[in-house]
Amino acid sequence: MARQSERCRVWRYEPGSGLTQAEDHAAAEEPLEVRVSGRAVSVTMRTPGHDDELASGFVVGEGLVTSHAQIAHIRPCDVDAGAMVDVMLASDVQVDFQKLTRHVFASSSCGVCGSSTIDAIRRQFPPLGEGPRVSTGAILGMPAALRAAQATFETTGGLHAAGLFDAAGNLLVAREDVGRHNAVDKVIGYALMRGMLPLGEHVLFVSGRVSFEIVQKACSAGLCVVAAVSAPTSLAIELAEELGMTLAGFVRPPRFNVYSGWERVRGEAG
Repeated sequence: MARQSERCRVWRYEPGSGLTQAEDHAAAEEPLEVRVSGRAVSVTMRTPGHDDELASGFVVGEGLVTSHAQIAHIRPCDVDAGAMVDVMLASDVQVDFQKLTRHVFASSSCGVCGSSTIDAIRRQFPPLGEGPRVSTGAILGMPAALRAAQATFETTGGLHAAGLFDAAGNLLVAREDVGRHNAVDKVIGYALMRGMLPLGEHVLFVSGRVSFEIVQKACSAGLCVVAAVSAPTSLAIELAEELGMTLAGFVRPPRFNVYSGWERVRGEAG
């Protein structure tokens, strides 16, 4: 199993005893190079583990594939410079690498996304479906369910998490990573590798804030409902509204906010 945390020495302050030496755990962080059919397209800092899912979710989010049948195989490699995963696409899948590379660089920077990017995303991915109706109780139960599945966070306190739920609020899979986007990619990759896409009847729940990129990744997988413990960004809200996606934030029992797509949430009006 991949090493997801490392032991470290710390000086710990406690009232009455001052600074004393102790042993702690830190979340592991290492680079992963993602290749598509032999060509390097991205390097991401991630928590080791589930690298095949991370790479699979990445190619879904970039709009390269919509089903596992479009992937011939995934080849993990250990190279001198670090870990590498090569996603070999089926022979009939065509990729414009020049366009992909520009997109990957743009999406890694802040402040470059605007209305033109939102329009491009709407054209790139099929329209979202009707989606599920999710009860307020199901949404309010998701933070505790995801938290209970965060084994490495329990040890380190330093990882983000993403979970895939059904409409009744049952957790299907949870993944942790130092990067919130990577955690989402791992969840989507898990679903892709099991033939579950599109995820039109499921809910994505994340442990931190919701950014533009997370809404984009959710759209690529057909998710109609996204919820989070923390806040969405203004551009995430704008994109969710444009896509007709339900976006909930500050899910902290007994309350939460719905920023778009409130009609999918079943509960008493206040």
